[in-house]
Amino acid sequence: MLKPEYPIRTERLLLRPYTPDDLEAMYAFQSLPEVTRYLYWGPRDREQVRQALEIKLSQTQLLEEGQALALAAEVADTGEVIGDGLLFWHSRVHRSGEIGYVFHPGHHGKGYATELGRVLLRLGFEGLDLHRITGRLDARNTASARVLERLGMRREAHLVENEWVKDQWTDELVYAILRREWQARD
Repeated sequence: MLKPEYPIRTERLLLRPYTPDDLEAMYAFQSLPEVTRYLYWGPRDREQVRQALEIKLSQTQLLEEGQALALAAEVADTGEVIGDGLLFWHSRVHRSGEIGYVFHPGHHGKGYATELGRVLLRLGFEGLDLHRITGRLDARNTASARVLERLGMRREAHLVENEWVKDQWTDELVYAILRREWQARD
């Protein structure tokens, strides 16, 4: 079980639960084709973002497997919400989880995703006592692969044309890190 104390502070970010006031900020990045290019869903209109936000509003803690924790990534100096992070709790028995993140392209290349990823790994390993955390991505998303590598995750699989996404077959990469590997990095 994981009930984080909010906000979670990093060097430059405040990570916190979403609020209804985050609709416009979330729309600012979820409506962009370049943000959703490698995701299962395409650019969202305001109503679709509102529906997605409704789900995120309840994802503030992890009480049982199968749940996700959603964190708004806010720039500490400005209060601007620039992206989000997710921690999925897949299995209590196997002590496994998964991380994910999405950022507004105006903030790409600044290390924010790596900063957020470190927190997600810490929450998974320290907060949930997970044994293994994965990150899955479209194989064409080389920037996201570099983030996972900076986090110390290793590429374990390249699944060729394993999913039908947006009317085409796509390859998927699977990265992972074990708790002991994460602890050895710190």
